[in-house]
Amino acid sequence: MSNSEGPEGAAAPRTRRRGRPPADRSAPSTRDRVLAEATTLFARHGADGVSMRDIAARVGIDVSSVHHHFPSKASLYDACFARVFELEQATLTPPVRAFLAAVRSEPAGDVVGAAHDLVDAFVDFLDEHPQTTFLWLRRWLDPTLHLSLDEAYSLPIYGEIERALLEAATRGLVVEPTPHITVRSLVWAAHGHVTALSARGGDAVTADRERREFRAYAHRFVDRFYAPPGAGAADG
Repeated sequence: MSNSEGPEGAAAPRTRRRGRPPADRSAPSTRDRVLAEATTLFARHGADGVSMRDIAARVGIDVSSVHHHFPSKASLYDACFARVFELEQATLTPPVRAFLAAVRSEPAGDVVGAAHDLVDAFVDFLDEHPQTTFLWLRRWLDPTLHLSLDEAYSLPIYGEIERALLEAATRGLVVEPTPHITVRSLVWAAHGHVTALSARGGDAVTADRERREFRAYAHRFVDRFYAPPGAGAADG
């Protein structure tokens, strides 16, 4: 009987080699960790208030490792917006498509209900990712700086919604002469909602109440703007 076999001839368990532990495939990559921490820091302090060393320290790596993934702070700043845009686009694409389907169906579907769902998706996204609001607010402190970020990471989504509203107006389903103003107003209102919740701190009861109140406000906004032509908006 070989020394490597047990009493019944079965192979004995192999002794594990010493060295590095196996990689945790479920753990975020270094690049993803850098992006997450950089997004938080840029949202809190703005691009000018954060250094690459600050980000490296938050991640717990050497600054050269940050530069390995992002050659400059500008490229990292852009990547943070790209990451937020990807998440936002994934969230809003289904309700935007549902809104268009309601507009284009014969007869037209529940356009106002689909608009409610779209607004809810956006508000829920911001509630789940509040750093998105503060990342954009910091960028908008200087409206003329980093305009390319708006062109790449906000206007495509909002433009799609504006075109959907125009199509609804063209078909006579809603009255909407200035969709860009309407979209901008709701976007800013939602960001203001997130900012107010953050300013209140950790009062969960109040936060839950205000989330419900803001959602109800947004629905009333949509109802008053997009009641079927000829049907007056509800009182209240």
